[in-house]
Amino acid sequence: MDVTDLRIALFSGNYNYTRDGANQALNRLADYLLRQGAALRVYSPVVEKPDFKATGDLVGVPNVRMPVKGRGEYRLPLGLDEKARRDLAQFAPNLIHIASPDPTGHAALKWARKHDVPVLASVHTRFETYPRYYGLAFLEPAVEALLRRFYNRCDALVAPSQSQIDELKSQEMHHDISIWSRGVDREVFDPSRRDMEWRRANGLNDEDTAIVFLGRLVMEKGLDVFADAIVELRKRQIPHKVLVIGDGPARGWFEKALPGGTFVGFQTGRNLGRALASGDVFFNPSITETFGNVTLEAMACGLPVVAAGATGAASLVKHGETGRLVPPSKTDAFAKGCAEALAPYCTDDALRLAHGRAGEMAARAYSWDAINQAVVNTYLRLRSQRSAVT
Repeated sequence: MDVTDLRIALFSGNYNYTRDGANQALNRLADYLLRQGAALRVYSPVVEKPDFKATGDLVGVPNVRMPVKGRGEYRLPLGLDEKARRDLAQFAPNLIHIASPDPTGHAALKWARKHDVPVLASVHTRFETYPRYYGLAFLEPAVEALLRRFYNRCDALVAPSQSQIDELKSQEMHHDISIWSRGVDREVFDPSRRDMEWRRANGLNDEDTAIVFLGRLVMEKGLDVFADAIVELRKRQIPHKVLVIGDGPARGWFEKALPGGTFVGFQTGRNLGRALASGDVFFNPSITETFGNVTLEAMACGLPVVAAGATGAASLVKHGETGRLVPPSKTDAFAKGCAEALAPYCTDDALRLAHGRAGEMAARAYSWDAINQAVVNTYLRLRSQRSAVT
């Protein structure tokens, strides 16, 4: 079988209505598949004004606003209605790709098993960690059990980092897991995008060391740890400034927690590359990432990275060479450890520049086409295995 023989039905909880790292990767994959001659159909919630144009043919599925405080911009897919089922039957996929273990993903998995179609699931975030950010940490074992049941009914998984694969295997999510890494657009993310005039216009002096946060402003991105670490730096009188790139429902909370911080809002394309490259140190305390696109983008811009030593960043950041990894914990020791890791970059220009250069060199290895071909290879392997059985 060749890639041109593939007919792929892709199911996503958020394909283009709210921009995030996961759907950016899915749209890049879709573009690559279509350029290689594969047939593709995407099933996902559709809204009147999406954040960006979808790549490929998009079919809407029933959905409601996410019933979780602070997540109202997201939609919860509710399964497959008759219209979507008819479309799916007419398209007649020979491979199902599920990007989210939501009710529509469960319906797609059930359809695939009924029609003897292999299923690949891609893991984009650590859903089992989400309850702790909403005061429901006791639910984590139950969520993990539900995920285990779902993923083990698929034929294989792909995850964006070896650290995430190791975690999934330790949780017994599946035995067949391969890497679908992430790439970086070097036309956008590069040290040359640094703009001193832009910095000055946003209240950053030339001699300031700007600690950057980039991402959606939601609590599960570790906003509390970021804020606590900055407070610790201020207590120690370590000179620094804060640059926040992004927006989201927790922006008001974050602004109150970081008085004097520079908030430049949501940025895209070259404006995003300029904002990120105009910072000095990237700080990513999130433990929910499976890869951490923003970490790679920061490295490509020549910024040293201080990150949680968890899935995602642990596979990107070389401790002591391109940044620092801080062991996460549920106590304030995590925030203090992050402050300890950030402090040298605020006071030692040579160290900051050396680790930034090393990170930029490491980021050069991530080519989108080569990365997406790895997913195609998995598709073809699953089709070949299914054909051999039948």
